[in-house]
Amino acid sequence: MSRSTSALVADHLRDTMTIAVGGFGLSGIPSDLIEAVRDSGVKGLTIVSNNMGVDGKGLGLLLENQQVTKVVASYVGENKLFARQYLDGLLEVEFNPQGTLAERLRAGGAGIPAFYTRTGVGTQIAEGKPTAVFDGITYVQERGIVADLALVHAYTGDTYGNLRYRLAARNFNPAVANSGRVTIAEVEHLVDAIDPELVHTPGVYVTHVVQATDRVKDIEQRTTRPHPTQGALA
Repeated sequence: MSRSTSALVADHLRDTMTIAVGGFGLSGIPSDLIEAVRDSGVKGLTIVSNNMGVDGKGLGLLLENQQVTKVVASYVGENKLFARQYLDGLLEVEFNPQGTLAERLRAGGAGIPAFYTRTGVGTQIAEGKPTAVFDGITYVQERGIVADLALVHAYTGDTYGNLRYRLAARNFNPAVANSGRVTIAEVEHLVDAIDPELVHTPGVYVTHVVQATDRVKDIEQRTTRPHPTQGALA
């Protein structure tokens, strides 16, 4: 991570702000930008992300540094430190069904303050939230999310802020990019211009684009199966 990236991120940080972060597990996470947040020392953060990484990696770094006081996420099962801080009362947690979280981010970026969904009706997810009946079916109201700062990772970015993601690393990044009042994208390949037909996130949503550090991409869980010829060779 360059000093310029660290300084850029620091210029947009303050205590108690809400930061939305792209990625799913360790796939497509903005590692440089997360490290810049860690190094800044800001405290009292609300983090909106599908999950909180794993111990010692991804958003787990911010938990280790005790910079987070609230997490809005759909899954946190791979992080033991997260569980410990939650049980110790150090973290407030707001769980969302995964599709609901994605739609809350998308809605926030689209200027939609709230929407109704059937997901979660009659469960703890719906407690304290308004409900309405449409065509005889009960729906629960969910609020759109607008983050103070959004951090994303893309495979390719151009000088206009347009982004393109690669394979599974696309995941939550487009929705997160749209949700930020300020959005910073780290990109593996910085080019002059992306073919408009290939753009996933239009540059209108992106405030800054920085070159990502070339690093080994961590794999959260590696699952394999025997090669079809293995049995024949045994």
